[in-house]
Amino acid sequence: MLGTTMPRVPVLAARGLLAALVLSAAAGESVVDAQTAPPVTFTDHIRPIFERSCWNCHGEASQLSDLDLRTRETAIEGGARGPALVPGRADQSRLYRVLAGLDDPPMPMGGDTLSEAEIAAVRTWIDGGAHWDAGGATSAAEALTALENSALPAGARDYWAFTLPVQAPVPVSDEFDHPIDRFLERTRKARGVTAAPRADRLTRLRRASLDLIGLPPTPEQIDEFLADTERGAWERLIDRLLASPHYGERWGRHWMDVARYADSTGFEQDYTRPNAWRYRDYVINAFNQDKPYSQFIREQIAGDELDHTTDETRIATGFLRAGPRVDFREKDNPERRHDYLDDVIGTIGRGVLGLTLQCARCHDHKFDPILQKDYYSMQASIFGYVEIDWPLLDRDEAAAYRARNSEIDRQQQPLKDQIAALEEPHRARLRLELIRERFPENVQRAAEKPEAERTPGEQLLAAQVLSINPPRRRVTEALSAQEAATRTGLVEQVAALEAQRPPEPPMAEIVTDGDYRFAPDGPGDEIIGCPECRIPPDDPGSFLYEGGSDPYRAPPSYFLIRGDPFSPGSETSPGFVAVATYGDPPTVIPREDRRTSGRRLALARWLTSRDNPLTARVMVNRIWHHHFGRGIFRTLDNVGTMGDAPTHPELLDWLAVEFMDRGWSIKEMHRLLMTSEAYQMAAAYGSDANTAEDPDNQLVWRYRLQRLEAEAVRDSIMVVSGGIDLTVGGKPIFPFIPQEILEASQGKGHWDNQPDGPEVWRRSVYVYRRRSLGFPFFDTFDLPDQNQTAAARNVSTVATQALTLMNNEFVLRQAALFAERLERVAPDDLDRQIDLAYRIALTRSPTAEEAELAKALVTEQSLVDLTHVMFNLNEFLYLR
Repeated sequence: MLGTTMPRVPVLAARGLLAALVLSAAAGESVVDAQTAPPVTFTDHIRPIFERSCWNCHGEASQLSDLDLRTRETAIEGGARGPALVPGRADQSRLYRVLAGLDDPPMPMGGDTLSEAEIAAVRTWIDGGAHWDAGGATSAAEALTALENSALPAGARDYWAFTLPVQAPVPVSDEFDHPIDRFLERTRKARGVTAAPRADRLTRLRRASLDLIGLPPTPEQIDEFLADTERGAWERLIDRLLASPHYGERWGRHWMDVARYADSTGFEQDYTRPNAWRYRDYVINAFNQDKPYSQFIREQIAGDELDHTTDETRIATGFLRAGPRVDFREKDNPERRHDYLDDVIGTIGRGVLGLTLQCARCHDHKFDPILQKDYYSMQASIFGYVEIDWPLLDRDEAAAYRARNSEIDRQQQPLKDQIAALEEPHRARLRLELIRERFPENVQRAAEKPEAERTPGEQLLAAQVLSINPPRRRVTEALSAQEAATRTGLVEQVAALEAQRPPEPPMAEIVTDGDYRFAPDGPGDEIIGCPECRIPPDDPGSFLYEGGSDPYRAPPSYFLIRGDPFSPGSETSPGFVAVATYGDPPTVIPREDRRTSGRRLALARWLTSRDNPLTARVMVNRIWHHHFGRGIFRTLDNVGTMGDAPTHPELLDWLAVEFMDRGWSIKEMHRLLMTSEAYQMAAAYGSDANTAEDPDNQLVWRYRLQRLEAEAVRDSIMVVSGGIDLTVGGKPIFPFIPQEILEASQGKGHWDNQPDGPEVWRRSVYVYRRRSLGFPFFDTFDLPDQNQTAAARNVSTVATQALTLMNNEFVLRQAALFAERLERVAPDDLDRQIDLAYRIALTRSPTAEEAELAKALVTEQSLVDLTHVMFNLNEFLYLR
């Protein structure tokens, strides 16, 4: 009944109700088209369920309670609780009843419940006699072996994205000299479409300035450009903009969307990452220096493994750890480790290769020739990485810092050992109490049995639950009075020694090789053999790795059955995506210092090889997208069959090869694209014939209007008002957020609210990026999800955007500053103030009609009203 609140049904009861309904339907009470449904077979319907949810514990590798579900005979025989299968009677089959939630414990364990359709399929299969067809003859091990050794399908490399790019001859044209225009014009002519004329000089000036540095040109820059009437003025303008330190801020922000950069860890706690900003500054500097894209990628994947490593290249590895993290206890929660690895693989896949690699974690990719074994080969290439804090010191300072910390570590260790010995008996007892509270009886039995007496299945269960750590509060409350007093004294001694540590130097959040299984237990803990690398007490988001003089050996990485961290198959070797691999590139490049595996370096070199068909294509397409508003293939991070095909494939390949031939220089690509007539075309060009033939402008017959991103809107407002602080780099800022918004997200992260004023009027790339709370102004203008790689930003048009520009306190204050600027430059001269307002905000003078309307507005209301209106114009918000 409408308006009635339905009671919540417990999960187990809901599953039982579902099962009852299924049984009822089977009895004929509500059967719909039963005779038309395809027959349920073991191979097609039941085996996938068993592989995913049953055989891990009741199969070849692990047999729980002596129950073996690999064959019909052993399932009928059952285990300690009797037969699991009664052919023809699902209602009497324990297998069905636990899967449907009718009996305890509900199966499968671990929250991977079956869908309604799957439960119905199991019931139908059992009622039909539970026949094991030919698909049941293959063992789980054989099926796994087949997956681990699967080969590419025939013709996989025939797809356009997996062929190596080749430069086709540039088409001949009488109208155009530029190679890009020649490729475009050939396609336009074939479709009967004509190109728009050039835009006027001021429109092109504004377009180039916002495009390359994200800021509108100043009146002085306008005058300089208009005064340059010699040949090559456009090229000189591009060079000036590319030489600006603000170029890296603009184009680095594009890359940070790809890198899923943020200043906090995300999830429930959303801890701050106090040194994440160093990676942000690295990206900005890399773009300003025009670091070759190939080198840029190599540093971010393996900056600690290069032949010549520096603090800068180590900071670059922050790319690998830029995604969201729960906490640092990966050794206690291995499933999180695999989620983080999936995040890294997904980011490299979509961001660098344009492939949805993460879709192959549990099975071969459903649409593209990406094998599950490719996924785990890629995972093995990065599996040894750990996230550490690196001191930014010179060699002598680092040695002194290490020596002092090492001595303190040596003195603390016996004290910590005594604390652990006091707590362990209570911790073990409390751990078992928690297991009894949270888990069913069979799990309790497995945990309580001596290790030597556990079956393989019980060993698996025990390993999953015995890693649980009781809350520290419960452990300390369990101590006797004497034990508590002893512990307090020991803790005080540890704290006294901790206070003697040297001040922490500047630190960088980097990645290097290690073994997450032997990570320290908490903030401030020692790192054996690497005392300069410590977990800051206020940063539980990183842990550090044990160095040493022996050659580093990467921890083993396994092919996971159905992507389950608790169902390992064979150990995997490092490798790459087979369909995009030509020749026999090395999968390991041994390092002279032997401190890292060289696996990530091999991956980085494969990614940036000329024999990789994807990397150059994906990057030139991304550059094209940011200049033209749409990529040559629209789906920037998916070149697969579910993505869009390129509209101009020969042009795409020509640009990819040209990019590599020009030393992977991004600035060279800017020059190449922006000197084309296609880039300089007018946006306002009406042609009924063109619109009818190509309404989406895929043939690039006019310039595509582009709404400025959130950061560029805020930055443009501050440039126009004159209030912006253009200092480059440094720690993040915290622009003012209303208290009611902060209170709504209490307990998740922090925001050091600063009052609106000059201290926070810096470029928006420096605003603190908190995953659990986006800066509201940015969210309004389509800030992407900061938890995953974002190839392109959504562009919405919603009322809150207009309301923000009309009512936001920041915007109103900037409008007042803009008015003060005009009065200061042109006191008591309204006509000049109006002309300046247009030139500063829109890079042009007003028309006669606009000037009259502006004068009437100022006369009837105020100059602030005019400046406020300027911020609300479409022309201000769009790149034209």
